[in-house]
Amino acid sequence: MRSLVLLTFLVASAYGCGLPTFPPVLSRVVAGEDVKPHSWPWQISLQSDSSGRWRHVCGGSLISSDWVLTAAHCINDRYNYRVELGKHSLKTSEEGSVARRAATIITHEDYNTMLSRNDIALIKLSSPVTFSDTITPACIPDLGVVLPHGAPCYVTGWGRLSTSGPPADILQQALLPVVGHDTCSQPDWWSVLATDKMVCAGGDGITAGCNGDSGGPLNCQNPDGSWDVHGVVSFGSGQGCNVLQKPTVFTQVSSYINWMNTVMTNY
Repeated sequence: MRSLVLLTFLVASAYGCGLPTFPPVLSRVVAGEDVKPHSWPWQISLQSDSSGRWRHVCGGSLISSDWVLTAAHCINDRYNYRVELGKHSLKTSEEGSVARRAATIITHEDYNTMLSRNDIALIKLSSPVTFSDTITPACIPDLGVVLPHGAPCYVTGWGRLSTSGPPADILQQALLPVVGHDTCSQPDWWSVLATDKMVCAGGDGITAGCNGDSGGPLNCQNPDGSWDVHGVVSFGSGQGCNVLQKPTVFTQVSSYINWMNTVMTNY
């Protein structure tokens, strides 16, 4: 039984976790592609006012009616943040989408900027959202679950379409098979930068997360058809978004269940 991170009220909801009203089309296309509208209904756009207007800076995942999971490196104390939910295109006004201000932002107390360790944050929305066909929460894996090498997972986000390309307007998805820690920590891969509290995925030199995808989910499907968010996009290669043997690295959500429960209970 997957943990719902204190989300017991979801059982009574018409919208269970990790079950989109509009299931994604799971293509094996190399490189990213436009998603089926609203097929990843927990995907959010985290936006800041750093430029004087609201602008997408990172992704994230809705995990309850008022909590969003993202990356610590997405947060800068100098700026205000809001969360847009139920979005497909960032450039158009869409029925079924809502925006909420970030009321409370908690970054992990041991986040290490230089090494990207403990790169995880939780955002409490200014008011709860109502679940709908376009807005539902993701499921969360149980404490300590480790994905097997080769597990087929999908990264989603509005990040750049290539290393120096424009940011996406339409939400993108890309198949990123998991790279086991034994491989990812080898010297010609990520070496010591990859810890056992991270998940590596991709690394084929073609498909990867890119700038703007940070904080977003690594979505992995369960046998019952529901989806768990196993990872939070943390970092990639400084040489570019699609570098051979430099897979996208995610914070491993299953390593932080206790921290998440503590934050969500105390705030």
